[in-house]
Amino acid sequence: MRTAVTADPSRPEPRPLSPILLETRVIAVLRAADTRYLRPAAEVLAEEGIRSLEVTLTTAGGVAAIAELAEALGPDVEVGAGTVLSVFDLDAVIEAGARYIVTPHTDPELIRAAVARGVPIVPGGLTPTELRTGWASGASAVKLFPASAVRPAYVKDLHGPFPAMPVIPSGGVDRASCGDWIRVGCPAVSMGGPLLGDALKGGDLGELRERARSVVRSVSEAAREVSGG
Repeated sequence: MRTAVTADPSRPEPRPLSPILLETRVIAVLRAADTRYLRPAAEVLAEEGIRSLEVTLTTAGGVAAIAELAEALGPDVEVGAGTVLSVFDLDAVIEAGARYIVTPHTDPELIRAAVARGVPIVPGGLTPTELRTGWASGASAVKLFPASAVRPAYVKDLHGPFPAMPVIPSGGVDRASCGDWIRVGCPAVSMGGPLLGDALKGGDLGELRERARSVVRSVSEAAREVSGG
């Protein structure tokens, strides 16, 4: 006889993923050595329908860049902070205007701090234990990182024991595979180099626009397949 699955009463109540991300299904990871290239690339992405932008703290002047982009792009584009490693980082990026937090690792204390501050957080992990620990600590979703170490079928396997846990792959998601991750139940994908190319080094923004269109088309088609639309 199977026992009904119930909610975990000890799990902190997270801030849900934003409607922007759930609609657009792509997080663009922005990591730049020169911040003058951030805004032009961000504007192209937003124009092509990628309106969730993660500025990593490995970007030169990352906190200031978050504040500048958030002000310049307005409320229809959400600017988040990536590579957040501590509560100190967390408070700095929230003050700068970050609307969500992404980490490369699983730190329950940091997750609970984000929940207490009312900000969505997506912590990174690879193993079932790491991902479940992040989810149980109050994550809005978990980041499968590096996604290049596994295949989309891994998410289907995770959803066997953890059916309610949203998984966002990052690190190794490319234009050829981005739709496959949506098809196995991921609410969104996170993409850096395969999407940005050399745009954050002064590269051709027209080529960035074409890559963005290709990604949006792939994830949109996959989402329609999943929904039966």
